[in-house]
Amino acid sequence: MNKKQKLAAALGAGFAPVLVLASVTPASAHGYVSSPPSRQAQCAAGTVSCGEITHEPQSVEGPKGQTTCSGGNSRFAELDDDSKGWKATDVGSSQEFSWKLTARHSTSTWQYFVGGNKIAEVDDGGAQPGETVTHKVDFGGLSGKQKVLAVWNIADTANAFYACIDVNIGG
Repeated sequence: MNKKQKLAAALGAGFAPVLVLASVTPASAHGYVSSPPSRQAQCAAGTVSCGEITHEPQSVEGPKGQTTCSGGNSRFAELDDDSKGWKATDVGSSQEFSWKLTARHSTSTWQYFVGGNKIAEVDDGGAQPGETVTHKVDFGGLSGKQKVLAVWNIADTANAFYACIDVNIGG
C-alpha cells in the first residue's frame, strides 16, 4: 500500500465506529404536553415517581392509532397505570394544551380524546411547528375527572407522539 492508501484506510477505520454509533443511537427528543402537566411532565418534575420516562418525557412515540398513554411503547408502560397517583388539573369547560417540542417534525394532525372519543382535531397540513404549540380544546358537556389522550401525528412517518393529561373539568 502506498502512503495515500494507508492514510485512507486509517481514516476509514477511525470514522467507522462513529458512523455505526450514529446509526444506532435512538432519537433523543420529540415532544410532550407541558401544560397542563401531562403524566410524563409530572414524572420529569418528580411529582409522581416514575422510571425511565423521568429523563425522557419527550420520547413517548409509537405507531399512529394507539389509544394508550404509553403509545404502545413498553418502556413507558407505567404511564398507562391510572392508579399511580397522577395529579389532575382543575379546568373549565375548555382548556389550552401546550406542547413542548424538542424536535420539529412536519405535522399531519393534533388530536385530543376523552374516553376513546375524539373531542378535538387540528389539521396542520404538513406544517413544521416551532418549539411550542398550543391548542384550545372544548370539552363540550364533559365534567369531573377525565383523562385526555393528546396525539401529535407526524406527517412523514408512521409514528405519533402521545401524552395523557389528567383533568378535573369544572373543578
